[in-house]
Amino acid sequence: MAGTILTYLKEYGGKTLREMPFREVDSLILCQFAYLKFDGLVPYVDHEEKPVELKALAKAPGKESLFSDERYAKVNRELFRKMAGSRRFGSMLIGDYVNLVEKDWETQFSAVTFTLEDGTVYLAFRGTDESLVGWKEDCNMALLSPIPSQHCALKYLNLMAGRIQGRMLLGGHSKGGNLAVYAAMHCSPEIRDRILKIYNMDGPGFLRQAREQSAYDEIEDRIVKIIPHSSFIGMLFEQESHYKVVESKSLGLFQHNPYSWIVQEDHFAWAKDVYQSRKFMDKTINDWILSLREDQIRVFVETLFSVLEAADADDLVKLGEDKKKSMLAMVDAVKDIDETTKRGIRETLGILFEIAGDHALKEVERRVKKLEEGIKGKEQ
Repeated sequence: MAGTILTYLKEYGGKTLREMPFREVDSLILCQFAYLKFDGLVPYVDHEEKPVELKALAKAPGKESLFSDERYAKVNRELFRKMAGSRRFGSMLIGDYVNLVEKDWETQFSAVTFTLEDGTVYLAFRGTDESLVGWKEDCNMALLSPIPSQHCALKYLNLMAGRIQGRMLLGGHSKGGNLAVYAAMHCSPEIRDRILKIYNMDGPGFLRQAREQSAYDEIEDRIVKIIPHSSFIGMLFEQESHYKVVESKSLGLFQHNPYSWIVQEDHFAWAKDVYQSRKFMDKTINDWILSLREDQIRVFVETLFSVLEAADADDLVKLGEDKKKSMLAMVDAVKDIDETTKRGIRETLGILFEIAGDHALKEVERRVKKLEEGIKGKEQ
């Protein structure tokens, strides 16, 4: 029966990892779990406290702060409940948490270490959260190498490798997947040899020169990249075809949401490839970015976020709350920009609003209904 990661937990949460070995679906679950806000509940990486058990965390005062990401609060709460109540994840130890958001340094980085009941150690890197700082850092991937969060990811891996005995798994969703791969391809050979697999769940790839200046070739066969069949984020700078494509119950950019990925029994429901129309669009965007000079990319990124700042929003949630107000402020901000940059900004803003708007479809339906009512009123 087709379901999601929540269905998987319901069906297989009773099986320990010794009874049913680690699956790719388990990796996605941990990557999504890393989005929870563990501040004040899980020991920070620079503290000498013991990690906490997941099922104990379920009884901790203040646990509601885990679900402060408004976009996925309901499903994240359900994910937490099912994991904490499962034999598969209930005794999982959570520790060495770091969460850094620095607007001045254009940095958003978070990571956490999970130790599973069979001794498996999984270093999970959080993807882009709702902060616009995080999205600006993503855009800087086209300009800087490394971006600050990639540098942080490497430092985190080096630190954890000194504390952990044995072999490790690395992974992340969205930007988190990119960070996991970056850390693995830039760490020392001794640490690299201890990495079993690197899971990149719909995260961006790398510019060719960035791969050539690293040990990417040495870890390539250990990278498990999974993207939905209408992927945008995961196809950014993706110049190879070494990825697996999962079916999604959503459309367009909403497929980036891990809760939309279809799970069949104990594995993902696989598709043959990314949609041809999406692949063409992704190639067009990549070609456009690669055609720009560094100074042009810099102008584009700075201008884009000047426009976003005009909307007076620090995160995508606020950006989507009053769409009309945000759009009016942005329209005024782009009036003096050249036409080429303006076109690129319009397209990028469309993507951000689509990602931000879990209620986008309802908003369209509301406007259509209002328009129909207006037409009907005039006819009467």
